[in-house]
Amino acid sequence: MFSYDEVMDKLKSSKQMERHLKGIANHRRIDILLLIAKENGITLEKIVEKLKVNEKTISEHTRRLFIAGLINKNYKGKYVEHSLSPYGKTFVTFLKSFQQKSI
Repeated sequence: MFSYDEVMDKLKSSKQMERHLKGIANHRRIDILLLIAKENGITLEKIVEKLKVNEKTISEHTRRLFIAGLINKNYKGKYVEHSLSPYGKTFVTFLKSFQQKSI
């Protein structure tokens, strides 16, 4: 058995969880996260094209997702490819299950 302290050391703090939750606390960021899950390595330009939102808005939202630790950015010349971080994958799984309408 693990002691309470050992278990607590392995769990995220409420402050750490808040950072991730704030990262997805916007409908545009949720859309972006789900899109990146479908199209790993998608560029900012493709996100703008698919979601039909201006580039400045998408750029700010991807920045916030990156700061929240939910996506990775891979710089390829003048393009930036986006992929899900391990935490991003966890949140996408949650979002997809939450998205299902209950009967």
